[in-house]
Amino acid sequence: MAVIFLHSCSMTPEISRVKFAVVMALSMAALMGAGLGAAAQTGSQPATPARGGRVAHPYSSARPPPLVIPEQFAPPQEAYASFSEAGGAAPAPTPPSACQMRLAKIAVFQALGTLVGPGDCGAPDAVQLQTVVLPDQTKVTVTPPATLRCTMAEQVTEWVRDDVAPSLAHSGPPLRVLDNFDSYECRGRNRVRAAALSEHGRADALDVRGFRLADGREFRLVDINIAKDWREKTRASACARFSTVLGPGSDGYHEEHIHLDLAERHNGYKLCQWEIREPPPVQAESTAPSPDETDAAEISADEVPLPRPRPMAANLTNSRAAKKSESK
Repeated sequence: MAVIFLHSCSMTPEISRVKFAVVMALSMAALMGAGLGAAAQTGSQPATPARGGRVAHPYSSARPPPLVIPEQFAPPQEAYASFSEAGGAAPAPTPPSACQMRLAKIAVFQALGTLVGPGDCGAPDAVQLQTVVLPDQTKVTVTPPATLRCTMAEQVTEWVRDDVAPSLAHSGPPLRVLDNFDSYECRGRNRVRAAALSEHGRADALDVRGFRLADGREFRLVDINIAKDWREKTRASACARFSTVLGPGSDGYHEEHIHLDLAERHNGYKLCQWEIREPPPVQAESTAPSPDETDAAEISADEVPLPRPRPMAANLTNSRAAKKSESK
C-alpha cells in the first residue's frame, strides 16, 4: 500500500482539512480495489458465463466503479482555484525600456506593455501619459490621460516642456492642462469605413485641442481670437518635431483640433497642413449722409440738374403736325 504524506505547514486550516479528506477517500478506494483484485486472483468468486458461451472472470477486465466523494468532503471551486500549480511561479516583471527610463525623468505615466487589437491595431511599449513635468517641476496634466507609444509620449512631453510652456510664460500664470481630444483608438483614417489604418490605431498619434493656464484661461489652437503670432510659433514647433501635423484647411476633418503623429514615410517626408486663420476684417462705418439728411440740406441753383434736350426727330414731327392743322 502506498503511503501519502500531507505537507500542511504552508496551508490554511480549511484547505488542509479539505485535502486531508480527499486523500483519505482516495486511499480507501485504493485499498478496496486492491482487496477485490486479490479475491479475483484466489478464485473466491465463481466465474460467470459471458456472451457467446465464453466464461469470463468477473474482475479480469472490469474497472472499479468511479469514486464519489461525499459533498461534505468535496472542496468548493474557490478552494481548487486557490491551489497553486505544481512548479508554477509568478512571471517576472518586465524591466522598463530605455524609452521609459528617459520618460520617467520628465513625465508621470503608467506602463501598459504591448497593446494587441483587431487587425493591425496595437503597439509595443505603450504607456498612459498622465502628467508632463516642466523644468521648474510644475506639472501639466494631460486630460484625459493619453495612451501612446513610449516614443510618441516622449516627443509630446518634450514639445510641451521645451516649446509650448515657454511660449506661454509671458501670459502670467503657469501652464496646467493639455486638452487631449483623442489618442489610441483602433479605427481608419478620419473614421472613414474601409480607409487605411489611422496612426491612432498604432498608438502613434495625439489630437490636441489646446492648453489651459492656472487661472482658467484657455488657448485653443484653432481659435482665431488667440494671438496669431503665438499660433504661428506653435505650428512651427509642432511641424519641426512631428511627422504629421493636420489642422484647419487640411482635409475638413481637423477644423476643431490639431492632429500630431510620428508616421514613418519614405525619405523622412513630413506633412504640415495647418492654416493660421485670422478674424474677418471689421467693416468701417459709412460716413455718407442718410436720405433724410440729403433732402433737408439746401441745394444751390447751380447744383439743380437740367432736363435732357429733346431729340431732333421729335421737333420735326411736331412741326409737320402743326402745318397740317393749319392747312385744314
